[in-house]
Amino acid sequence: MPAHPDAAPVIAPVGWSWRLAPALVVCLAAPAFFVVRLPWLGWSLLAIGLVLAWLIERRDAATRPDAAARSTEAAEAGGADEVPGADEVPGADEAAGADEVAGAGEAAGIRAPSLVRDLSLIAVGLLVVSAISLKAELDDLAMVRFALALGGAVAIPYALSRWVYRDRAIRFPWRGGGRWTTFQWVWLAAVLVLGWLILPFYFITSGVYLNWPVVDTPELIARLFVGVGAVGIWDELFFICTCFALLRRHFPFWQANVLQAVVFVSFLWELGYQAWGPVLTIPFALLQGFIFMKTRSLTYVVSVHLLFDAVVFLVLVHAHNPGLLDGLFLV
Repeated sequence: MPAHPDAAPVIAPVGWSWRLAPALVVCLAAPAFFVVRLPWLGWSLLAIGLVLAWLIERRDAATRPDAAARSTEAAEAGGADEVPGADEVPGADEAAGADEVAGAGEAAGIRAPSLVRDLSLIAVGLLVVSAISLKAELDDLAMVRFALALGGAVAIPYALSRWVYRDRAIRFPWRGGGRWTTFQWVWLAAVLVLGWLILPFYFITSGVYLNWPVVDTPELIARLFVGVGAVGIWDELFFICTCFALLRRHFPFWQANVLQAVVFVSFLWELGYQAWGPVLTIPFALLQGFIFMKTRSLTYVVSVHLLFDAVVFLVLVHAHNPGLLDGLFLV
């Protein structure tokens, strides 16, 4: 992802580290909230994850100065390359890199990346979303409730990052990635075809379309169209631009992508994608993270999602109104 011009530089994440443990615990709060629906378990996991992250950062802060000092002394004694065993100083390179990050961040008035702060932003978003039932409903009160909760889950972490933590960790690169390639246009068409082939079979044969309210009037169909599209856009703002982007500051791509998929798929489960839905939602979540990493464009991943959701909308109308769109689908 391209860095914000005011953002502090980030050290390239190592393959495996103890920092992965608190991130995993925090992300596992999502299935606790949205799959097994045990709020107390979700709260506990968030608290445990944040405490673990704090302890790990405290340990790192205590050991980093010693490693950096040994590295500096070795360089002053005749160059790191000329000092036997200089490369064996544990954490020397990481310490030096961390000090450079901190210095660059302070010079720009922005704090260096912190696992505790970044996980706390994900935790805040999860807490806000978990405050409401995600059962699909189309009445006025339900739509206002969804708008406030989902909007807050994006806006509050963004505000905390920008104005409280001052690290600009969350961004929304609508114009990133440059012009779309031929392959990107082809993939958009492929999404429509795959959705047309797979989604009717999934929704109708599994019966999960009943997790959405009956839409048998023009007004309800219009509300469903707005709701499906709005939630689809929100998915990319929260799961990709917030959760994935924050995790990517600390972990390699594949680790960050798997972690965000845990949160993404858990949310979709309570929303209604149940039965064998994870067979579809897991690869979808992973692909969205991969596409965002490759294209660096929020506009593109939102376009992919909205095309997919357009098929979802039509399938739901079809399932609730037999005979209305029979000629459009195979099921």
